[in-house]
Amino acid sequence: MRWPWSRRRPDEPSARDAQRLTSDHLAEFVRTRVGVEAYIEPATRVTPTTVVLVATTGEWTRRKVPDPRAARELARALGIPVYDVHLTGYPRRMREWNSRQRARRA
Repeated sequence: MRWPWSRRRPDEPSARDAQRLTSDHLAEFVRTRVGVEAYIEPATRVTPTTVVLVATTGEWTRRKVPDPRAARELARALGIPVYDVHLTGYPRRMREWNSRQRARRA
């Protein structure tokens, strides 16, 4: 039964489950790709803080994180380097991968 004042939909994972799913996804990405690096994207008015993992091929994945410190801790736990996207920008290989993906869809 769902309480009428509950904000979470019945099919929506709990905060703990969502955190575990995010950690599992990012760990799998690191495990199955080479040379993965983490890039922290700061929160804006419309988006929360996120972390983008980028492999040497340019393939990437993005997930929400509670704050930049959590992103750094996650990268440390995964054993990958971490950068602040405002200081370093996005890696060229990520933009090239996006361009290749767009060309394949066209």
